[in-house]
Amino acid sequence: MGGIVVKPRARILHGHDWVFSGEVLKVFGTPADGDVISLKDGKDRLLGSAIYNSKSQIVARRFSRRKQDLDLDFFQRRIAQAVEYRARRGIDSRLCRVVWSESDGLPGVIADRYGAHVVLQTLTLAMDMRKKLVVDALRNALARIDSIVERNDAPVRRAEGMEPQVGVLFGEPPGEIEIEVAGLRLATDLMSAQKTGFYLDQLTNYEIVAGHAKGRRVLDCFTSQGAFALACAKAGAAQVTGVEASADSLANARRNAERNGLNVEWIEQDVFAFLRAAEKNGAEHDLIILDPPSFTKTKGGLRDALRGYRELHVRAFKLLSKDGMLATFSCSHHVTETIFEQTIADALVDARRSARHLRRFEQALDHPVLPTLPETEYFKGVLLEMMPGR
Repeated sequence: MGGIVVKPRARILHGHDWVFSGEVLKVFGTPADGDVISLKDGKDRLLGSAIYNSKSQIVARRFSRRKQDLDLDFFQRRIAQAVEYRARRGIDSRLCRVVWSESDGLPGVIADRYGAHVVLQTLTLAMDMRKKLVVDALRNALARIDSIVERNDAPVRRAEGMEPQVGVLFGEPPGEIEIEVAGLRLATDLMSAQKTGFYLDQLTNYEIVAGHAKGRRVLDCFTSQGAFALACAKAGAAQVTGVEASADSLANARRNAERNGLNVEWIEQDVFAFLRAAEKNGAEHDLIILDPPSFTKTKGGLRDALRGYRELHVRAFKLLSKDGMLATFSCSHHVTETIFEQTIADALVDARRSARHLRRFEQALDHPVLPTLPETEYFKGVLLEMMPGR
């Protein structure tokens, strides 16, 4: 087995599971991209087994601290452990993230379950090459699965030298399916909807936010398929507006409103443009929800992302009533919780508003975070209440 000797200060020596290209002291043997390799320190001590890709900035990703091959038995054990963890945490096994990459010991593998259907992403070359084994292991671990869909259209695959792919790996194309979220019946197309079909990382938050909506004028920005807007309408909001730039997502949101017999005003427009116009027109809302897509996938894009977040929050604060509430989220890993909350504080100063912090939102338990691998944490959010007379 070929492998890598890491430099003395490599992060993997301090608990991290990745080896970056600048941390390689030397490569031994002749490993091919996608191979399983050994990781060693400068004293020839084994650090574990990893998947290798010379084309990636992350040259190696450790998946075991001992010698281990990526065979069917390995995938079955890791997926069984992931399923058992979620069962122990009381997570709905029919609607959840079954496998969350490194957090479940399977770097680059994401598997989301929607009832009888599973959506799979293999975002690292080694795992993509072993897709069939992953599919077989999922079928063995999960009961009553009718189809496994491949949604390998995430841009991050290009960093591993792979092209986008979408298709069916097992069963028949599922077409549009219905899921139940926060007491709502929502339709989604697993082959084309955003992410893997739905924002599963928000599942627990729809009802929490909607719990503050009764009698309020609600504005849901980046509404996507309309889950927050519809949950608020169901909870008795006086008025609900959902804003979304994607025509396809908004069409789905409209169908979901009809499916649930709920009344929401849907506006197809860029959110920033909508907020600027709303401020100019003197509009006012009692509850605003900001749930944008990631503003940056790279550390280099952080400065521009923070400018976007700051403007977004300034405009939202200016539209809130004297005791209005803001539920705001970020799914950008590089925007840490500390940076996110500082950006919100800066926006409050710019908007000349004051607010109380009511609660934090975190990743759901089916998206576990590893303390030694910060990259497994990407989701954060806060709920704020404006302070009148300040």
